[in-house]
Amino acid sequence: MSVSYVLDQVRARPSAAVPLSSPLEPAELPTPALVLNRPALQRNIQKMAAFLSERGKGFRPHAKTHKCPLICAEQLSAGAVGVCVAKVGEAAAQIAGGVEQVLITSPVTTATKAQVVGELALLAADLNIVVDSVLGLQMLQRQLPQAARLGVLVDLDVAMGRTGTRSVETALELIERVAADARLTFRGVQHYAGHLMHIEAFAQRREKSLALWSSVAEMIAQVEAQGISCEIVTGAGTGTYNIDTEVDALTDLQVGSYIFMDEEYRQINGAAQSRFEDFEVALHVACTAISQPRDGAITVDGGYKAFASDSVAPVSDELAGVQFYFAGDEHGVLALPKGEQSVRLGQVLQFVTPHCDPTVNLHDYYWIQEADGLIHSMWPITARGCAW
Repeated sequence: MSVSYVLDQVRARPSAAVPLSSPLEPAELPTPALVLNRPALQRNIQKMAAFLSERGKGFRPHAKTHKCPLICAEQLSAGAVGVCVAKVGEAAAQIAGGVEQVLITSPVTTATKAQVVGELALLAADLNIVVDSVLGLQMLQRQLPQAARLGVLVDLDVAMGRTGTRSVETALELIERVAADARLTFRGVQHYAGHLMHIEAFAQRREKSLALWSSVAEMIAQVEAQGISCEIVTGAGTGTYNIDTEVDALTDLQVGSYIFMDEEYRQINGAAQSRFEDFEVALHVACTAISQPRDGAITVDGGYKAFASDSVAPVSDELAGVQFYFAGDEHGVLALPKGEQSVRLGQVLQFVTPHCDPTVNLHDYYWIQEADGLIHSMWPITARGCAW
C-alpha cells in the first residue's frame, strides 16, 4: 500500500456540509436514510459537557461513533479537550477535515500504519496515540520523521483482554523509551472497559467499573512512584459516564454513543430508571413501507445494509407493539399486532438504531433535521469505511 496514495484518497473525501436547494419533509427522503436531529444532537453534547465540567472532568468524545468532522467541531466548540478515533484511517479522515486534537485509541504494529501516523504527526497540532508493546513503539520510532511530534499514552488493561498491557514493568519500559526520544512526549495512560458498558443493572455496572479503576489506580501509583507524572488518564464510556466521574485519577472520558443513543444502550438501566434515557435519541434510520405480502406483516426497505445487526433489533417509537425482523440485505418485516393495520404502504417510518456506531458506517451521509422538523442539509460521514 502506498502511504501517499492512501492519504490522498482520504483527503479527497468530502467533509463539508451540503445544503439542500429546498428543505425536505422526512417523508420525501430517499430511504433508507440516516436522519440526524441536530437540536437533539446539540442538547446531548451540551448536557454531557456540562455534567463532566461540573465534576471537574474533561471530555474526549470518541469519533468512531459518528466518523464526521462536522460533529467533532460541535463537540470541540462545547469544550471537548480533543477527540478519539479507533483507527489510523479515522485519524487521517478527521485531520483532513480540519480536526487537529486527536487520540488514536488502538496501538499499531506495522510499518505502513506507523508511516501514516508519522505523516499525520506533521499535519496535526496535537496528535496522540496509545502503545502497549515495545515492538509497537519501536515501529513508530522507525517511521516517525525527525520533524514530527507525537504524544504517547500507555494503554493499560485490567480485565477486558482486548488491547493494553497488564504489566507495570512494560509500562515503565515504554515510558523510559518515550522519554529518550525527542520526537515523543509521554502524556499519560488509557484504560477502557468496554465489556462493562452494557451490563444491565446499574448497581452491578457501577461496582465492576469502580473495582477495575481501583486496580488501574494501583498501576498508576506504581508509575508515579518512579517520579513519572500522568498528565492524562483517559477512558470510560457512555455506559459509565455517571460512574467513572467518581474516579479521582481520571482526567477525561471517552464517551461516544451519548450523542446519538441507540436501542442497545436504552435497554440497560439508568441510575434511577429501568431504561437508560439520560440522553435523547438523535439518530434514526428512515425506511419506507414497500410491500404487504400477507396480513399482519408489512415490508420496509431497510435490512442488513441499513442497520447494524450485531445486537438488538431496530425499534420504532411511533409503533407500539410492532416488531422488526430482518428479512435480508435490503428488507425488514414489521409484525403488526393482531387485527391492526398501523402501517400503510408508502408510509415513511423512523427507527432507533440497534447499535449506532456500525449503523453509521453503512451510510454515506447524515440527513440533517433542524428544529422545524425539515431536512435542510447533508453531512458527509467522512471516515466511513476507514477500518484500517
